[in-house]
Amino acid sequence: MILAPLGCISAFLLGYVLFPPAPLDVVILGVDARPGQGYLTRTDSIMVLNITPGRAEVSLLSIPRDVFINVPGYGEQRINTINVLGEQDNPGSGGPALVKASLHESFGISVERYVRLDFDGFVALIDALGGVEIDVPKHIVDYEYPTPQGGTITIEFQPGRQKMDGERALQYARTRHQDDDYRRAERQQQVVDAVAKKLADPRSVVRWPQVLAAIWSNTDTDLTAWDIAKSMPAVLVGWPSREARVIDRPDLVGTNAGYAVPNYDQLRPWIEDRFD
Repeated sequence: MILAPLGCISAFLLGYVLFPPAPLDVVILGVDARPGQGYLTRTDSIMVLNITPGRAEVSLLSIPRDVFINVPGYGEQRINTINVLGEQDNPGSGGPALVKASLHESFGISVERYVRLDFDGFVALIDALGGVEIDVPKHIVDYEYPTPQGGTITIEFQPGRQKMDGERALQYARTRHQDDDYRRAERQQQVVDAVAKKLADPRSVVRWPQVLAAIWSNTDTDLTAWDIAKSMPAVLVGWPSREARVIDRPDLVGTNAGYAVPNYDQLRPWIEDRFD
């Protein structure tokens, strides 16, 4: 009874090593959705994830929301508006499709899949994991953190390692008034790192069903079960040595005029070495 499943797992692992799946690029879109808005809204965060199973390598690129890039049919647009433009043209799937096309036109990255989640989906994912641990590098106070009702509250984080539930991790990933959007992108990568670390912990295996349920119930994605199965070994093995980059002020042109575009010549070597 036990030998048959073990044989299937062994055969899968052997095939995975001998004939590794092709690399996979996934864009992760965190949308700034209020109750009842659905996905016809701007993106609060944009990350592009590359998984290369053959080398067990993982790379992560964050693009701050106020950067302007080339959008097919629209010219240069602020990147956080692309999802709205696509949804207006084709409700339901137009947003991610236009984001994929824009990333290819601007950065040369051929994104195969997307994951789009709102604030509720983010909270559900973190809570399904039983929370995550974050090492907060500095004291943070935000006196204008937005609430779902359109108001503001004050939130505060003390420096040091601490466990956060979904709501607290969302606040950490969204706050930006005490510094800027570039540092916020770094905090978002911190949260993603914490999620990956928790998933890779053998003690979290019992939570994987709840995590998958949270993903399927609270996110919009074209990832398939096979995509997850073929990518997960590389993610679990490769994430501790993953390479990450936030497109920051030195990577941009025109940051002093409220209009910043990527310095594509400067970014191209890093991107070409890690994507596609």
